[in-house]
Amino acid sequence: MPIELKVPTVGESITEVQIANWHVGEGDYVATDANVAELETDKATVDLPAPVGGIVKKLLKKKGDTAQIGEVIAIIEEAEAPAKSSKPMTPTGGATSDRAGAASESPPSKGGNGPAASKADQEAGGAVMPAAARLLSEHGLTPDQVTATGPGGRLLKEDVERHISGKGAAPAARPASSGRELAPRATQAFAAPSGNRGEKAVAMSPIRKRIAERLVEAQRNAALLTTFNEIDMSPVMALRKQYQDAFLKRYDVKLGFMSFFVKAVVDALGEIPQVGAQIRGEELVYQNYCDVGIAVGGGKGLVVPIIRNAETLSFAEIELKINDLGKRAKENKIGLDELQGGTFTITNGGIYGSLLSTPIVNPPQSGVLGMHNIVERPVAVNGQVVVRPMMYVALTYDHRVVDGREAVTFLKRIKDAIEDPTRMLIEV
Repeated sequence: MPIELKVPTVGESITEVQIANWHVGEGDYVATDANVAELETDKATVDLPAPVGGIVKKLLKKKGDTAQIGEVIAIIEEAEAPAKSSKPMTPTGGATSDRAGAASESPPSKGGNGPAASKADQEAGGAVMPAAARLLSEHGLTPDQVTATGPGGRLLKEDVERHISGKGAAPAARPASSGRELAPRATQAFAAPSGNRGEKAVAMSPIRKRIAERLVEAQRNAALLTTFNEIDMSPVMALRKQYQDAFLKRYDVKLGFMSFFVKAVVDALGEIPQVGAQIRGEELVYQNYCDVGIAVGGGKGLVVPIIRNAETLSFAEIELKINDLGKRAKENKIGLDELQGGTFTITNGGIYGSLLSTPIVNPPQSGVLGMHNIVERPVAVNGQVVVRPMMYVALTYDHRVVDGREAVTFLKRIKDAIEDPTRMLIEV
């Protein structure tokens, strides 16, 4: 019996998804609960499992297409698992598709295209998609005449169409000389550009679109201002060095800088709660908790998972949480609920080598702290010039909510806490 595979509800306010990848092709067998497709939303990536075991009869969407919530994107014919030699798809493995209906372990082509594709493969020494092979045959072309741009060197239908239209053809030969040559210029002419000067247009992913929308929203709707300071990291670095081995042995995670900054932010929010306030309509809302967002680079773009109730967590609990969120962000396994809310955000451009930047707030929050690279610089200490590991920090805030005095005091409080970390333990 044919079963319709529909796009499930993947989160509040999400109305459409993008087919990020197909894990099966038409004709493949898929086991119950095996991952059929990867769906990308503007917040996270989710897997779509098969409701029943059976043969994939039809893929109604291609990789990169968008689909509405509840829309049918594939048809599965319920069936028993084939013999082991057929290598059935399992929940933890299987062939992956680069395009809808074309798995990496592609089944034999149907509809009379098999021989053409096989011949093209032999001629090109690589994979030629059936539709591309048909176009090659119709126009008397061979695969080696067309530049392949598909994954793994595959020759796609679009490649052949581009070649036929002339967009991928070699530059036309220069016309023969008319015998009336111009005299050489006094200065040497620049050589014509060489090499591959082609362009590649890639559709923006939902998460990249959402990032763009939120950044523009923040710039348009908030009165953003940034204040700076610098922090001597010597005390924290000495403390880490002293306790790193014992910390790692006990908690199986390294003691990093981020836990110190999360603790410092919690301390500063307690002193200057305006930085954690948010505008909601005509009201200014203050939270009596600290949900701190940590900006991390995920597989599909920047995400800001939330550390809930950071004010109640120890250094070890914060480090374990950050380590877990970082790993899952790279694997696109962050849940939608982990990206919602938040009272304040920390972003660390220093891990990429940034010396100084002006971060943008994450609406509807009113503040974001930017950490930067640690660089040894000469500074004056007690009248003497010494070299210390220094970090520039930046606080961008919504001036509608936070006054300059409050913002400067907040950032100074963070500086004091990091330069004397023991004060965070005794709460002074």
